[in-house]
Amino acid sequence: MNRRLTHRRTKIAAIAAVLLITTATAAGSAVADGKGGPAKEREAAALTGTAKLQRQAGDDVTMSFDAHLDAKDKQNPLAAHGTFRFSHYMGDWGGATEAKVDCLITGGKVAVVSGVITKADRDLKDAVGKRVGITVHDTGKVDGLGYSWAALGLPQESPDDFPKCVSSAPFEKTKAGTGDLKVLPWKFDRPAN
Repeated sequence: MNRRLTHRRTKIAAIAAVLLITTATAAGSAVADGKGGPAKEREAAALTGTAKLQRQAGDDVTMSFDAHLDAKDKQNPLAAHGTFRFSHYMGDWGGATEAKVDCLITGGKVAVVSGVITKADRDLKDAVGKRVGITVHDTGKVDGLGYSWAALGLPQESPDDFPKCVSSAPFEKTKAGTGDLKVLPWKFDRPAN
C-alpha cells in the first residue's frame, strides 16, 4: 500500500509540474513581445521569407519579403509597411532592387504585396520610383510566385499610374531548399449580412 501511495503521489506531482510549465509557458508567450500579447496577435496579415525561383542554370532570381499589416490597421491593407527585395542575374545582365510596401492583402495562403522601388542598381536602376506587385502562394516546400511585370518584360516598364496591390497569378515556382515564404492570412472584420 505504501508503494501504491508513493507511485500515486509521484504521478500527481508529475502532472502538476506539466500543468505548471504549460501555464507558465502560455503566460510567458502572451507577454513575450512586451506589448501584452503574442507578436502574431499584433498582425492582421504578413508576408515574410526569402527564396530563389526555379530557373535554368545561369538564371538567378531571388525574392525576399518583410511585409506586415498591423492588427490596429486590419481594415486598411494600404496601411501595410515593410520592404521587399528582388534580384535577377543572368550572365552579364542583372540587378537588385528594394521596394517600400504600400499594400498587402492575404487570403488563406496567398498574398499580394505592392510597393514603390526605392533602390535599384545595374540594369534595374531605371526601375526606381516604379510601383510593382508580387503574388506569393505559400504551399510549403515549393511556393508559387508571380509578379506584375510578367507581361511587360522589366519592372521599369511598369506604367507610372500602376495601382496598388495588383500582380499576376503565381505562375512560377520557388526552388526547393533555397528558402521559404510564409503568408499570414488576413484577419479583418467581415461586414454583417
